[in-house]
Amino acid sequence: MGLIQNVLAVIVVLGLLITFHEFGHFWVARRCGVKVLRFSVGFGKPLWSRHDRHGTEFVVAAIPLGGYVKMLDEREGSVDPDERDQAFNNKTVWQRIAVVSAGPLANFLLAIVAYWALFVAGTTAVAPVIGSVAEDSPASRGGLEAGQEITAVRGDSVRTWDEINLKLIAAIGASGELEVQARDEATADPRTYRLPVQDWLVRQDPPRPLPSLGLTPWQPDIPAVLGQVIEGEAAAEAGLQVGDEVVAVNGEPVTDWMAFVDRVRASPGEPLDLEVRRDGERRSIILTPGSTELEEGVTIGYIGAGVEPVEWPDEYRREIRYGPVAAVGQSLSRTGEMTVLTLGAIRKMVVGLISPSNLSGPITIARIAGESARSGLESFVSFLAYLSISLGVLNLLPIPVLDGGHLLYYLVEVVRGRPVSDQAQAVGLRIGLALVGTLMLMALYFDLMRLW
Repeated sequence: MGLIQNVLAVIVVLGLLITFHEFGHFWVARRCGVKVLRFSVGFGKPLWSRHDRHGTEFVVAAIPLGGYVKMLDEREGSVDPDERDQAFNNKTVWQRIAVVSAGPLANFLLAIVAYWALFVAGTTAVAPVIGSVAEDSPASRGGLEAGQEITAVRGDSVRTWDEINLKLIAAIGASGELEVQARDEATADPRTYRLPVQDWLVRQDPPRPLPSLGLTPWQPDIPAVLGQVIEGEAAAEAGLQVGDEVVAVNGEPVTDWMAFVDRVRASPGEPLDLEVRRDGERRSIILTPGSTELEEGVTIGYIGAGVEPVEWPDEYRREIRYGPVAAVGQSLSRTGEMTVLTLGAIRKMVVGLISPSNLSGPITIARIAGESARSGLESFVSFLAYLSISLGVLNLLPIPVLDGGHLLYYLVEVVRGRPVSDQAQAVGLRIGLALVGTLMLMALYFDLMRLW
């Protein structure tokens, strides 16, 4: 069932992103008087197609990993003399720039709309209150203490752990001090703390900002009560059911959910004698965890079960909601922040501050899309917005075969007053195909390594 959900989620995500991207090209091309021959979502054999009154063929194809808008162009075939004024290559350089840039801009617009909808609908987040501080860690040496609420990172205010993680990720490669503001109580004024760091998160795969600082978020006591049991996994095979409370493992009392998780993770393939409370009665169940391997090569136990959610105290909850007008500014700000973060990550990957193994391909996208869909509409829309921004940024990179490569040619044409030669474009095309092909193979390789 999880695999099916992942596949359906990635089809929905990629379908939306590709459709918006190609519609951007299509819409502006029509406004510039360019004849569009085909609008295709996906590659390969058409599953569905129809023609409109302008002669454009709309296609949904079998492979949902891309799409394209095919326009009338004398460089790609013969053009009827009566239609030459509708050919893309005969439009002004500024019209061609508008058509090519419209696709990535449509992706940014989609992200803005998605964030706007989230801000208007409102979200409930967990306050960033510190649960514990590891000894001899940057947080400890900087003076942070358990029970404090973090209010700002590097001068920017934060309200949730997600916002804190984004600010910390953006600081990858920093050396010196990370400035953090925190307060002891909700009514207290925040104080500034300076956390010493050196080559912050450089080549850490994957980056783990909070553990690297020595911070653990506060959370309420979570009883070891099962809220989810996945069919076909170890927990279901042993006979565990939703609502079971694990009170002991091998005769040792279980204090909370994390204590149970720690025992399971430490026991791959080893039978565990569980004492379980079900409907007020205690019973013994033998559970043998399966095993899974982390990216660091460490093997841990896995049973395919989740915890029953608990209610967070009101003082640890933050309601984030804006009116329709105020949400516009917030969505623009969030889109800009995520765009800068993506560009920074690309730059740091090129210079070696971030490991290339953080590249993600279709398998990882499918997994995260499925997980975000199962986590709720808010998570799914947030993931959709971030992926749309990433698609827009990547397409604007000055690499031939991408939109950014075409824009580079047209900007050179603006400066020189004449188009880039066909020979130069052919060489650039081969270089661009090699670069994009290499990146795709690397992303697929790292996907498979994560899967295994």
